Amino acid sequence: MNYQYVMGGQLLESVNEVRDLGVQFTTDLKPSRQCQLAYTTASRVLGMIGRTISYKNREVMLRLYKSLVRPHLEFCVSAWSPYYSKDKYLLERIQHRFTRMIPGLKQLPYDKRLESLDLWSLEERRNRADVLEVFRMYKGWSVITLDSMFTVDTNFKTKGHSAKIVKHRCRLEVRRRFFSERVIDRWNSLQQKDIDCTTIVAFKKCLNRTRLTTIGFFTD
Repeated sequence: MNYQYVMGGQLLESVNEVRDLGVQFTTDLKPSRQCQLAYTTASRVLGMIGRTISYKNREVMLRLYKSLVRPHLEFCVSAWSPYYSKDKYLLERIQHRFTRMIPGLKQLPYDKRLESLDLWSLEERRNRADVLEVFRMYKGWSVITLDSMFTVDTNFKTKGHSAKIVKHRCRLEVRRRFFSERVIDRWNSLQQKDIDCTTIVAFKKCLNRTRLTTIGFFTD
């Protein structure tokens, strides 16, 4: 049902989507529209790089990609992280295109190109970013505290670390895919030594090791 809102005696216009702080939100709260916009912008920038850079040295190309292209695919992504396969694939296509631009890599499979360039897939990066944000909350390095967004499990007899989060039952898929729900399983799967890290750099190294030892840890 569409509700009509009045402010100061003036009927407010009803719209199906709105842009807020650079992110496009629609009435169904699904991220598809934002994914399309991010893809279009990143594709345009990547095309410009491909046309203007003649000598595609991998170090130079990586710097250009990381500074000019990838930020469009990851800007405020915790608020709109895609969960439909078509949306995830749409964004990943940009990195597919970029890795094929590097001399000597075009004929290799995508995973081999990523390995050669020391890159994570965009899906892995999004999921890692979620865990990093919870770690900042846990350490008190974020303006949002852990207990203000999550319910910490006080049953210390459970396996795992001492800051496990209680998982809720979600009736709607869109709710289950919100940051506050989708990150719980991954965070709870960490070890005590991981969350005991004293710096972000050290924690990232732990996550890198987890990625190598637990296949698919950062993929949905």
